[in-house]
Amino acid sequence: MRLARACAAAAAAALASCSSAPTGPKPAALPELAGAQTVRVLWRAEVGAAEDFFFAPALVGEAVFAAARDGTVSRLDAGSGTTRWRVAAGTRLSAGVGADRRSVAVASEEGEVVVLDADSGKLRWRARVSSEVLAAPTVGAGLVLVRSIDNRIFAFGAEDGKRRWVYQRAPSSLIVRTPAGAVIDGDSAYAGFGGGKLAAIALSNGGLRWEATVALPRGSTELERVTDVVGDPVVLGREVCAAAYQGRVGCYETANGRQIWARELSTLTGVSIDARYAFAADERGALHALDRSTGRSVWKQDRLAHRQLSLPLPAGNAIAVGDFEGYVHFLARESGALLARHDTGGGAVRAAPLALPSGLLVQTVGGALHALAL
Repeated sequence: MRLARACAAAAAAALASCSSAPTGPKPAALPELAGAQTVRVLWRAEVGAAEDFFFAPALVGEAVFAAARDGTVSRLDAGSGTTRWRVAAGTRLSAGVGADRRSVAVASEEGEVVVLDADSGKLRWRARVSSEVLAAPTVGAGLVLVRSIDNRIFAFGAEDGKRRWVYQRAPSSLIVRTPAGAVIDGDSAYAGFGGGKLAAIALSNGGLRWEATVALPRGSTELERVTDVVGDPVVLGREVCAAAYQGRVGCYETANGRQIWARELSTLTGVSIDARYAFAADERGALHALDRSTGRSVWKQDRLAHRQLSLPLPAGNAIAVGDFEGYVHFLARESGALLARHDTGGGAVRAAPLALPSGLLVQTVGGALHALAL
């Protein structure tokens, strides 16, 4: 993660540099865990390295789809990790996988979109968007949505690849270079943008349904005023939640964008939610649990400071989060206490863990998938 207009030295203390190793404050040493729980490895598979990009797997039914920087796209069994097919997309990829039961979508830094058949891996169609793609495409409601780095969302028909519409906002001169995608719920797509804006977009025609302000730019310099909404918005029931760098985390009504609550918190990875709490890792590496009804702080865990934490995943009674050294940390959902950790040994875990029916799945920058369970 970094500011887009170069790997700026001025931003190095706040954002990760172009390498995977931290260049700012020293990461916290791993604390001793007395009576740590055992982390079980359910299976492990190799899918290809990520290099400097964010790659996360996708789960559809009993299938896991994963991609790699070299253009490899794979389908594996969620229960065993057995590879069902592995194909070459024909281009180097820059983002993870979006998928449903029929289509698997990936994209490149040149703006090429490649859609494969989910059952066979055969090419279905190719298309192009206006600039680099950092976030995994979103597949659903008969569409493939692709967010480009120049503040556009392209909608293609999932069956034929024809462009249905384009939603566009003015590009920003300085942005946080981290994946910020779209999420589909019902007949709307939700996406965050620069200036702290969260938008609800009609799937039928790309029209703006409503816009909410997650955070307002503040400060006297261009860097201080960067308030991009980061990560994917997350929808549960009648609420959509989002978070902004140098801003806030908040939840809004899906019907009209009315703010339910907002809390000052700067993050580079976004927010996750479950039935009771919202979870976020702040830019200093502290993990926060907030009451999902009010935004009130429930707990804060700062023993993983400056370890470049991924977006946390609520997983039953635990929270799972990856770090820059490839460790996956498990914390108690109700208290934030550290319960266990697992060393993947495969380089950084940048993307959020993915929930599996029997555990969770992480993808390392080295190209390994690890299915884990407490």
